[in-house]
Amino acid sequence: MKFDPFRELDRVAGALLEGRPGLRLMPIDLYREKDHYILSADLPGIDPGSVDIDVDGQLLTIRAERTLRGAEGVKWLTRERESGSFLRQLNLGQGVDTEGISARYENGVLNVMIPVSARSKPRKIEIVSGGSSAPVESTAVEGSGSDAGRQGAVEA
Repeated sequence: MKFDPFRELDRVAGALLEGRPGLRLMPIDLYREKDHYILSADLPGIDPGSVDIDVDGQLLTIRAERTLRGAEGVKWLTRERESGSFLRQLNLGQGVDTEGISARYENGVLNVMIPVSARSKPRKIEIVSGGSSAPVESTAVEGSGSDAGRQGAVEA
């Protein structure tokens, strides 16, 4: 068995901080797929009823609570699963539809679907020609490549 100083440091820090209230880490992935952002948060062992998601303006807040069950008078040999409160906040920015946000909790993963607002979606702009009935002309230029003697293809 190899000695891992980082794991040992985590174990010592955990032992020192055990019992101290505080927020726990909620690892997330965030990516865009077509016209939605998808946030996936790992929350294994959390009762879906304890998960709370709210939006205040452009701030998305995810809260969850994990309580570990244990018998009275138990002497723990190792305890690596964290209990307590989990919190994550994200600023959504202006390009999302906060009214259309939905969430699903499955197999310990919370997936939050955040739709892109209609005004932020890419769109094709149609080009309409001006009121002039004359066609736009371009001038072909022949020569050695010097700018002398070239006429502009676009006129202002």
